[in-house]
Amino acid sequence: MGIYDRDYLQDDYRSSGHRTTQFAMPSLPPVVKWLLIINIGIYLISIIIPAVGEWIYSWGSVHPKNWAFIAQIWRLVTYQFLHDLRCIWHIFFNMLMLFFFGPLLERRWGSRRFLTFYLCAGAAGGVVYTLLVLFDVLQPLPMIGASGALYGIFGAVAVMYPHLRVYLFGLVPMSMRATAILAVAVSLLFFMRGNNAGGEAAHLTGIVVGVLYVLFQPLLTDLRLKKKKGSWSQKQENERMFIMEVDRILDKINKQGLMSLTSKEKEILREATRREQEQLRR
Repeated sequence: MGIYDRDYLQDDYRSSGHRTTQFAMPSLPPVVKWLLIINIGIYLISIIIPAVGEWIYSWGSVHPKNWAFIAQIWRLVTYQFLHDLRCIWHIFFNMLMLFFFGPLLERRWGSRRFLTFYLCAGAAGGVVYTLLVLFDVLQPLPMIGASGALYGIFGAVAVMYPHLRVYLFGLVPMSMRATAILAVAVSLLFFMRGNNAGGEAAHLTGIVVGVLYVLFQPLLTDLRLKKKKGSWSQKQENERMFIMEVDRILDKINKQGLMSLTSKEKEILREATRREQEQLRR
């Protein structure tokens, strides 16, 4: 059984309350679909028109060889859409991971939140790689690939759906949690051996970002709600103070006449009039 024929991912199961045995691959949500299109499109264009590909890769990869390149912060995003043109498996496995796991998060979180998470997880991988170069842990070579973002998805899914059964290489059944632990172990091994150390650093960073984001999400939600509550309370207090000031100005006009008003008090009256007219038009 694959990822998308799990009971809780079937529309028929949710809507009718009955278990379904028919495999149904859901349509891709918009962000995942466009990420696939953009990644594959850039890859194909770079192969078909090498001059264009050379320009894209020279300006899009993360390459912290000097401070001028490090200051080009757009590279932290653009490198996520570039893949090794000499090895089709690089983009194949990355896009396969996006295809299968991306929809789980986008449907759960919504498109905007998912896209923000995806790009931030990938950018975090680029930042860590740059820091490792600056501290002379790694050599300053160009880094490309969506692996940091995709391992972020992988880590988040592993925390949210730890018992989701997947098939490693299409053959070995494993839980999502066990697969994530294996992925971390392999990345650590390759990093210490120096095999694609920059890429493995991005992998590890991405998966840590994904895990921490999900684990701390309740705290982030509480902080966001408190901020909204504080903003609403402040807005109500400001409105109350405004009404009190308008009442004071009107009382002043009644006692001393319109000519006694200052320019600031006149501006407050004009604002009160504008608000009242808006209310009448609704």
